[in-house]
Amino acid sequence: MPNIDNLKKYKHIHMIGIGGVSMSGIAEILHNWGFSITGSDLSNSESVQILKNRGINVTIGHNTEDVKKADVVVYSAAIKPEDPEMVEAKKQNIPTIERADFLGEITRCFKDTICISGTHGKTTTTSMISLCFTKALTDPTIQVGAYLKQLDGNYRVGNSEHFIIEACEYVESFLKFSPKAEIILNIDNDHLDYFKNLENIKKAFVKYVKLLPTDGILILNGDDTNCVELANETKATIMTYGISNKNVDVYGTNIAFNEDGFAKFDVYYHHKFLDTFQLSVPGKHNVANALACIAICMKYHIALDIIKSALFEFTGAHRRFEYKGKMNGIASVYDDYGHHPTEILATAKSLMNKKYHQSWVIFQPHTYSRTKHLLDDFAHALMNFDHVIVLDIYAARETNTYHISSKDLVDKLHSLGKNALYLPNFDECANYVKTHIEKNDIVLTLGAGTVTNIGPMLLH
Repeated sequence: MPNIDNLKKYKHIHMIGIGGVSMSGIAEILHNWGFSITGSDLSNSESVQILKNRGINVTIGHNTEDVKKADVVVYSAAIKPEDPEMVEAKKQNIPTIERADFLGEITRCFKDTICISGTHGKTTTTSMISLCFTKALTDPTIQVGAYLKQLDGNYRVGNSEHFIIEACEYVESFLKFSPKAEIILNIDNDHLDYFKNLENIKKAFVKYVKLLPTDGILILNGDDTNCVELANETKATIMTYGISNKNVDVYGTNIAFNEDGFAKFDVYYHHKFLDTFQLSVPGKHNVANALACIAICMKYHIALDIIKSALFEFTGAHRRFEYKGKMNGIASVYDDYGHHPTEILATAKSLMNKKYHQSWVIFQPHTYSRTKHLLDDFAHALMNFDHVIVLDIYAARETNTYHISSKDLVDKLHSLGKNALYLPNFDECANYVKTHIEKNDIVLTLGAGTVTNIGPMLLH
């Protein structure tokens, strides 16, 4: 049972931005531990609805009255100091804690916090590990960055000392945690609005690895040079995995894909054959994610047959190459969260392993800074689809001081010889696809913003 004594000073906790994927998970965990929780969010959403159904009072807009009753106010990174509820908390001398700091406090309630980090694949790998641990009856507490149907949500409250969470490097928030085990999937150029360059990202991961105790565990991707270098930064036990690099502890080989693009592969441990695994999610990148999962499960002595069946039963997290349905009975529609060139490339390769006529991608760039810094990479990644439609950039937390627009991306694609379209209007985009689609085509909506709303428009 986790020791929640360090949180007991907060009987009533108010959360600003409670509908966010991490915030809603924290709210549910605290609610299950018996804390009185209230919250606010600017918009109604699926996660807000779930919180309300659980009996948590959520206001759409602002609620300074709930702030006045709180012992502490927890806020997400997107909340500005001039937010009316933040102003009220200051006026009432109520302490305010940023989400990552508060989640750090929760990690210290557990003796065994397992953090999954890396630029790409965190949600999928966290989901895979969560299913293995749950199936092995270790009764973990879980917080994952997407809805997972096996959990019927994005969290699970357990009674053991295991806490499985995604640890994001953005604004170095993962440095607030107290991990016992870390899995680092890859280190790539992202969040350059904060980090400025890859060197700073690598330095953040060095600091992160140094958080591990000497009896901790570090799982590293042996195919990623930036990951491999981290082995020198800790005295924790290290385990490596890979596909192209066979000089690792766990490696996958003889990879074959069925017509859905799902992989079957052999796993070797210290060069001895372990078993053959079958996935129900597409793409070679998911073989790598599965190997990371297998590595950590072996460290925790989870039986091979449990790992095998959990990985086979895992059909993907919400918005990770998620099948949405058939359009007009002729074309398959998928939705994916990918918003970085490396992720788009991995998704495109997954698609190539499937059987189809032509591919369509409807892409919504996410943040001006990312679009500006990685414009050429985005264009080259999108070249892998037959038809490309680009929506307006989803601003998220930014204002456009970068003098960039989606037209720049479309122009870049044109210069590379790809006939891409700029269609900012969602209705116009959906109608264009509906009138041009052919039998056995695949349509993919891609991005971390509101592009996910186009799938239902295509299907109805």
